[in-house]
Amino acid sequence: MKEMLHLILLLLLFHSNSQAQSAPDFKELLDSALVRDADLRMQQTKNKITELDQQKLKDIFLPTLEASGMAGYMNATAHLISPEINLQPFLNIPEGKYNNNLNISGFSGLAKADAKMLLYSGGKVKYLGKALEEKQLSEKALLEKSQDEVVAIISRAYDQLALVHQSKKVLDESKKRLDANKKTADKALGYGLITPYDHKKIELAQATLDAKVAEYEGKKELLLTQLEVLTGITKDRLRQIEPVLAPITTTAPQKTIEERAEIRALDHGIAASDFKVKAERTWWIPKVQLMASAYYLGLYGSRWKTSGNIIPPIPSIGYPGRKLDWRPASLNVFPILRAGVGFQWSIFDGREGKHAAGLALIDREQLLNQKYDALRKLTLNQANNQSGYDIANAQIGLKKKQKELAQNALVQAEKEFRYGMAKSMQLIEAENDLEAAELEYQNALFNQRRAAIELMRSTQELDVTKLY
Repeated sequence: MKEMLHLILLLLLFHSNSQAQSAPDFKELLDSALVRDADLRMQQTKNKITELDQQKLKDIFLPTLEASGMAGYMNATAHLISPEINLQPFLNIPEGKYNNNLNISGFSGLAKADAKMLLYSGGKVKYLGKALEEKQLSEKALLEKSQDEVVAIISRAYDQLALVHQSKKVLDESKKRLDANKKTADKALGYGLITPYDHKKIELAQATLDAKVAEYEGKKELLLTQLEVLTGITKDRLRQIEPVLAPITTTAPQKTIEERAEIRALDHGIAASDFKVKAERTWWIPKVQLMASAYYLGLYGSRWKTSGNIIPPIPSIGYPGRKLDWRPASLNVFPILRAGVGFQWSIFDGREGKHAAGLALIDREQLLNQKYDALRKLTLNQANNQSGYDIANAQIGLKKKQKELAQNALVQAEKEFRYGMAKSMQLIEAENDLEAAELEYQNALFNQRRAAIELMRSTQELDVTKLY
């Protein structure tokens, strides 16, 4: 049983290692790049601000509760002009008005709780909410555009790697032919059929070919580094990729320019500006709010006193009068409650609301101008991409024919060189022509793929499944 368990563990370990070391396909490269792309991540982070604004707008109707308090020493004096206490029905006291100062001092405490809740915003919150919804849709459309750009970048790097890989194969085949022709040249030199100069030409061609191989190896290493930075996949796995260039066949566009991400983003932006204009025009509509508050007032160790008598003197009985001098231990007033519905109506706001609505209209006009300009440029871009795609397809046929002619010419040159009917220079020229024709054919495939991808992007129809 233990041996079986060990065997299963070894198989699982071998499977995981083989998976970790297998060559990544294009989908894995793309998925890794989409996760790591800095511009895409920054845009996704910025989009979170809109989500927070939406939540903040929804929370505006939630009640708010504030509590505040204060404690300290109070000393207040009030100047009073009032009649004295009228005791005329009981005593013969003349009426009159007297100046008096009332002083209150002591330690005070105040606590207050306020609750508010917006009931009606005049429609401004509703329109701002719809504007934020349109803004979010606009940001999602731009996110699609950024994702397509990442696909184009990874596809280009992947195709460049394939171009280098195929070019290396072309050089390797050329090297094999030159090695075989070098052996023929060695025999011919021994028999005196060619001169040492002709023999050196073969050696020079081999050295030139070795330099090209080293150059392409450097380009491959640079591309591997680029893909490693973009995707985070190690070079050991990337080196196992053996891509092959093949032309991309596109179908007739199913979408129009108006369905591109940029135009959809501008359309949502224009809709958002329409709602913003409506929101700013609600400045004159009254806003309704529910309000409630509770107070506590306390006075401790206080003294209430007056500068003059509060009970006038009574000469008939010899009463000298009396001032107020009261020292209550504490005085508490609670609760003081207030609740009701209030409204705010900006009858004239100094034209601020009108200016804000005017700015919103200008923003809308700018977006309309941007859409007009974008439609013109994208229409020209589509026509240019279609023309480039047609030319690239024609170039593939031309370069394929040139490669076939160069192959036939090299076969003929090799026969003539083998029988001493041609010099080494003619053989080298034929070899170089074939090498150049094969490389140009691979470049034509690369250019055709770029043109096809850009044509699909021109109508936002980039289908990754058609690429590889």
